[in-house]
Amino acid sequence: MEKGISGLKPLKIGTLTAKRPVIQGGMGVGISLSSLAGAVAKAGGIGIISTAQIGFKNPDFMKNPLEANLKAIHSELKKAREIAPTGILGFNIMVATKEYGRYVKEAVKAGADVIISGAGLPVDMPKFVAEAEEELRSGDKKRRTMLAPIVSSIKSATVICKMWDRKYKTAPDFVVIEGPCAGGHLGFSREQLTEYGVDTEAVSRTYKQAVYEEEIRGIIKTVKEFADKYKKKIPVVTAGGVFDHKDVLRQMELGADGVQVATRFVTTEECDASMAYKQAYLDAEEKDIVIVKSPVGMPGRAIKNEFLARVQEARLPVTHCFRCLEHCNPAETPYCITRALINAAEGNIKEALLFCGSNAFRCRQIETVPQVMQELCGES
Repeated sequence: MEKGISGLKPLKIGTLTAKRPVIQGGMGVGISLSSLAGAVAKAGGIGIISTAQIGFKNPDFMKNPLEANLKAIHSELKKAREIAPTGILGFNIMVATKEYGRYVKEAVKAGADVIISGAGLPVDMPKFVAEAEEELRSGDKKRRTMLAPIVSSIKSATVICKMWDRKYKTAPDFVVIEGPCAGGHLGFSREQLTEYGVDTEAVSRTYKQAVYEEEIRGIIKTVKEFADKYKKKIPVVTAGGVFDHKDVLRQMELGADGVQVATRFVTTEECDASMAYKQAYLDAEEKDIVIVKSPVGMPGRAIKNEFLARVQEARLPVTHCFRCLEHCNPAETPYCITRALINAAEGNIKEALLFCGSNAFRCRQIETVPQVMQELCGES
């Protein structure tokens, strides 16, 4: 078996090879930008920048958030490339984003190696990428952006693969399976989370792991059918609850080619979040991690705080619309998710939505990205 610098098999996606089979999960708003993504790519993994309100620091953001975000896609990737000139870098783009297609096209034009897309079904991502490549008139196949949908079930994997096959005569370059212990927005209903044994009041690690592991095996089988049809390897990367080397090895035993990790990277020196945000993770206990209803319309996982207590009691009127989500109605949404997430990134914790994974309570110290990468890969 071919070994990478970690002793684990490298993660190969088309013409790209990550020496360590670790993708850093995209975290918005402002949690995974150039600093974190660049550090992960430099350490031999795949660094991912979240496009969710990526331009929130731009002076023009309040006036024209879309233009600020599109500009920031270029500037953040450029800064990440300066950190990791030969590393693999890309973006996480939510399907629920307004003007989703423009974000995908801008990421391609900026030179993204990969695009990972979830929070909805990225049915038309191949079309937007093809349009961007046509506008660039680039014939350099080595720079082709690799595409991955995020799926959580056999059903969603089947729908996406069939749609890409039928509409665009293509298949994903890789697939990310996001399980019920992931952070942020989840591709599950509250009922499904209950079925998997997740306590919706105070998340525990006692969910029925075996149940979802069978789903993972089924997704891998589904993906292989399309890989065989297109005569190519489609790596499958698993995410959700991956915190240490033991977790990584278990995913590999299930048939995964790599893992996606987000929560563990929040409490690193290189993470773009404020120290107050990182401290919230360090201070969190298992009982503080809860399932919340997001304005996106999906359940999400977050750290319980004063903000969540207030929004449970009454709606917080939206005073300014940042036009972030396709199906958000400012007159009805319980609170402005953009403002709540910007507050988190900037350290205004009492007014913040603190997204996290199920293992956030296990973060107990500030580490460096190289330290985390080495521990995940069993090198320390």
